[in-house]
Amino acid sequence: MDHFYFVRHGETIWNVENKICGATDIALTERGHDQASAVGRMIKEKNIKADEILTSPLMRAYDTAKHISEVTGIPVRIEQRLKEQNFGIYESTARDGLEFHEAKKHMASRFKTGESMMQLAQRIYNLLDDIKKGDKEYILVAHNGIVRIVESYFREMDNEEFSRFGIDNCEVRRYDY
Repeated sequence: MDHFYFVRHGETIWNVENKICGATDIALTERGHDQASAVGRMIKEKNIKADEILTSPLMRAYDTAKHISEVTGIPVRIEQRLKEQNFGIYESTARDGLEFHEAKKHMASRFKTGESMMQLAQRIYNLLDDIKKGDKEYILVAHNGIVRIVESYFREMDNEEFSRFGIDNCEVRRYDY
C-alpha cells in the first residue's frame, strides 16, 4: 500500500502525571475514552478509509482502537509488533527527565531490563515493510515510542530530534511511502 495512518492512544493517568508508560499496561482515563471516540468521529467525518485497524495489545491502545472501530465500523486486529517499547528502569519515571532524554539517544542500550531502540526499530521497520508490500489500507493505533520509530523510517533525524519527537494523545498522522 502507498500510505497508512497512525493514531496515538488516548490519555492515561500516567500521561497526566508525566510518567513513562512504556510496556506497563496502563488504562485510559475518562478523557482518554472521550478522545478515542472523538478521533473515531473525525476519521469518519474526514472519510479516512482503511481495511483494518492494527493495534498494540496494551489496553490503552486497544481500547482506543475499539472506540475508533465502534464509530467507523473498521475491524480491529491486535498486532504484537505495535506494543510499546519496554523502557526498563525508566518505566513510571518522569517523561521529561534529563536522564531518560539522554538515554533514548543510546540506540543499543536496553535500559538495564528493557528493549533497545535498535530492537524496537527492527520490529517496527519490519512491520512497515510488510504493510508497504501488502494491498490493504491500515490505521495503526499505538504509542509515542512507536511513532518516534515510524517517523525515523520516513525521514532523516539526528539523535536529538529522535529523542524529542512525539505526538499528542489521539493525534492522527498520515505516512506516505
